[in-house]
Formats: sequence, structure tokens, C-alpha cells
Amino acid sequence: MGKGTVVEIRKPEGIRDLLTETIRDGARSLLAAAIKAEVAEFLAANNPEDEKARFVRNGYLPEREIQTGIGAVGVKVPRVRDRSGNADGVLFRSSIVPAYLRRSGSLNEFLPLLYLKGISTNDFSEALAPLVGKEACNLSPGVISRLKAEWEGDYDVWSKRSLKGKEYVYFWADGIHLEARMDDKQCVLVIIGVTAQGNKELIALETGFRESKESWLSLLRSMKERGLTKAPKLAVGDGALGFWGALTEIFGETRHQRCWFHKMGNVLDKLPKSLFQRAKKHLQDIWMAPTREDACKAFDFFVGEYRPKYPKAAGCLEKDREEMLAFYDFPAEHWAHIRTTNPIESTFASVRHRTYKSKGAFSRTTILTMVFKLVDNAEKHWRRLRGFNYLADIIQGIKFTNGIRDDAAEGSVNAGVAA
Repeated sequence: MGKGTVVEIRKPEGIRDLLTETIRDGARSLLAAAIKAEVAEFLAANNPEDEKARFVRNGYLPEREIQTGIGAVGVKVPRVRDRSGNADGVLFRSSIVPAYLRRSGSLNEFLPLLYLKGISTNDFSEALAPLVGKEACNLSPGVISRLKAEWEGDYDVWSKRSLKGKEYVYFWADGIHLEARMDDKQCVLVIIGVTAQGNKELIALETGFRESKESWLSLLRSMKERGLTKAPKLAVGDGALGFWGALTEIFGETRHQRCWFHKMGNVLDKLPKSLFQRAKKHLQDIWMAPTREDACKAFDFFVGEYRPKYPKAAGCLEKDREEMLAFYDFPAEHWAHIRTTNPIESTFASVRHRTYKSKGAFSRTTILTMVFKLVDNAEKHWRRLRGFNYLADIIQGIKFTNGIRDDAAEGSVNAGVAA
């Protein structure tokens, strides 16, 4: 090789995508096998063993590509023919790959996040190219615009849905400020409820001012006008909300429970940092006490201990004494759920983390639509209320003392006397 000769070493074309292609091929094979098993299960369930098969395989539907987190994956769904000629509605429909599916569920959840993070309609394809490949042709600006319109339509239909016949035992309410700001500096007002079956549901989602009674009144009136006439037995929320005045006006019989998470933060804010750990332990002694009597003793201790030097901290706690201890009149199995607004906080923690500070501001429609889509996806993973079997007792008006049914408490006392 002569002096000054330049040798160019080239990487094999496409080597950077070798791993991705291998994963896609594996996904394609696994998907085909899963659909094949799904068809076999359908045929076995609908064809009697001792008779001529009514349903038989009949080739494949046209292949289509589905956008996933690892790029486009080609899918061919088998076609099944009914040889009897009876159109009784028994048809094979894949639950793995529903008709007209073009994007995986995880990707559909991801798209609202990108929009809320400030990705413009024209930039979606470029932003997703590293994930789904440059062949993401069905994520064009036109498609994204149609998706946005669909999301807005979904929220509009949901916000106007009928609540007739609905009954919620508990409410959790809060006003959430997101890092992605709205142009009028409002926040998102949220109400989550639990049904008689123990399932948590998003009831209301609207913009408004957190401390404004009128904002909450508008929300609650809308719920009542749409058919929600039965008042919840207990509502949980931060003491600073305008929600409480509105709740008393709309559902006056509902009991109030202040959120211990918010209350502890408010009290600790009025103490020097050197006392945080000690004061936090004293506050925990209140809400973790096994009985109301023990909680009252711990309550009195805190007020007596901190009032001389820190009257604002003691006053902050003392002013909501009854509302802080309302949970003792409900099943002990529910205490972990109703002492705080955690069902809202845990859901919106991920929403907050997925938004970022922007110099600009988003419109009300954009914020509500995107937050609705995020919470709607999260709702599918909400767990049933622990001890849900006691909810029927609460609806019937059965009394609980220190978390135990009054009749059960009397029975245990009588049993002890007899022994």
C-alpha cells in the first residue's frame, strides 16, 4: 500500500438497526403465534367434536402495520368462515389485534404526553422517529390533528355524560396546579369517587380557581344537573379548598375529612426545620392512633407542646380538629384510603412529572383534553378499595365506632362479659 493512500472503512449498511430489527422480527413471530392460538381456541370453543366443523380457517385478512414502541410491526389476522350460512353474530374478532388498530395502546398513551410536553403537530413524526422508525407514516401532521380533535371530542362527551342512578360513597377533591400552565392561571379541579362496589372513578375534571367557592359550585352543580342526586357519605380534601363551602351548599349532609397529607405540610411549614422530624412523629401519633380517644390524647399533647412557642402551628392543626378525625366513624379497612387525597395525588404525580415548565401557556382545551387522556389511561389501573364489602353498610347508615361496626363492637363486649 503506497504512502499517502487513504483507506475508508465503512460500517455494514443498516448495522445500527440490527438490534431493533431483531426485536421486531421476534415480536412479529410472537404476535403471529398468539393470534394463531387465539383462532385455535375460537374454533375449539365453537365447533362441536361430534359434528362437522361449522367454522373453518379461510386465509388471512390483508396485512397491516401497527405502530408500536419498537417501530412498525406487520400483522396478518386469520380469516374465519362460517360454513352454515347463518348470520347469528358468531364471528372471530381478535382481541389482541382489534379491527382498524393502527397503534399499540402504549403508543396511544404516549402521544398525549408529547403534545402536553409542547411537541407541535408538525414535529410528531420527527420526535417519534427514533422509537418507531422513519416509516411512521401514519403519524403525519394531518393524523395528529385528527387525533387531537378526537381527544377533544372524547372529553366533551365525557364531561356531559349522564350521572343518573350513580352513587358514590366517598369523594376525593383537589385543585391541581401543573407545571404546564394555562393561559388564565387557573388550575385543574378534580373529583374522584368510589362506587358501592369499591371501584374508583374519575367523576369531574374542569378548570377553575382552587380557593374559589364559585368554581367548585359550578362543578358540583353540573354533576347534580346531570343526575347525581345522592350525596356521598364522606368527602376528603385540603382545608384550603373552596370546595367545602360549595359541598355544604350542594350536598349538605356529606361529612368532611381533611387530608392529613396536606395538613401535616401546612403545620410543618409553620415550624423551624430543626423540629420537623420531632413534630412529624407527634402528628403521626394522632392519625395513626387505633381509637379516637387515643387520637384526641395525642392531639391535645401536640397543641399543648407547641402552642407556647409556635401558636400558628398549633392553631393550624386545632382549627380543623373534628374534620381531621372524621375517619374514625368509618370502617378501619378504609382509613388508609380516606385519611388523605392520595387517589388524586398518586395519579397526578405522574402527570406533573410528564409536563414541564414552558415560557408560553396552554389553552384550557389543551390542558383539559390531555389531562383527561392521561387520567383516563391511569384509571384502568386503579385498584379496588380495600374492604369494599363494608361500603353497603355505610350506604345503609350502619354506624361505625373506631373503625368497627357498632353491632360487632357490642357483640365482642357481650362475649367478654359472658366469658
